[in-house]
Amino acid sequence: MERLFLKESKSTPFVDFDADKGMLLIKGQSYPEDAFLFYKPLLDWLKEYLAGKVGQEVLIEVTLTYSNTSSSKCIMMILDLLEEAADHNVKVKLKWICNVQNEYEQECAEEFKEDYTFPFEIVLV
Repeated sequence: MERLFLKESKSTPFVDFDADKGMLLIKGQSYPEDAFLFYKPLLDWLKEYLAGKVGQEVLIEVTLTYSNTSSSKCIMMILDLLEEAADHNVKVKLKWICNVQNEYEQECAEEFKEDYTFPFEIVLV
């Protein structure tokens, strides 16, 4: 599967979905004008990728300093796909990295974590 790599912009995060390494990274801020348009290729890639990962480990690292409401909805869609994969024996592990001085980041991560059962670690740096 081809790697999905998107450079960070002022309003969109850096994305590096590397199928060969089994590592998915999302880092930066997310407030694009049309979040669903931005996240659709990520969701499509992730659906295809997770379909063949039963019994395998998938590592996700998220560092979002800010996300608007529509981006948060898209992040939830990504997390829903991960939850579904975990329910089908994909070994999903998520690490959400937050700045210890940014309460917004921490609250956001905590709110997401509440809804999911796969391993979801919040790391304060």
